[in-house]
Amino acid sequence: MGGDQPKKIAIIRCDIVSEACPGVGCFMAFNKRKEHFKEYGSNTEMVAFFTCGGCSGRRVYRLLKSLEKFKVDVVHISSCMQMENYPKCPHIEEIKQTLRNAGMELVEGTHH
Repeated sequence: MGGDQPKKIAIIRCDIVSEACPGVGCFMAFNKRKEHFKEYGSNTEMVAFFTCGGCSGRRVYRLLKSLEKFKVDVVHISSCMQMENYPKCPHIEEIKQTLRNAGMELVEGTHH
């Protein structure tokens, strides 16, 4: 995933979990190229980090449209939206489908 052009990524995270989590796990995994970021080259940039907007993921579509002008290559769905030890996201499938419909490459996970 290296290449000449920097790869640009974004992370969507749970709005509820964001009240207690500052996102350190996601950033540490990205900075150290661990877990779901291990395949990225050093020229990869994290250009966006945002919440879903709360149930039902109401912010996702609007922000994806906004990201188009920044030429984001990949969107990660944070680990907190998919793990059992966090509040279960009741809209995860709809959010994934919104990403696919927008033509975005989707990676499920960040630091777990």
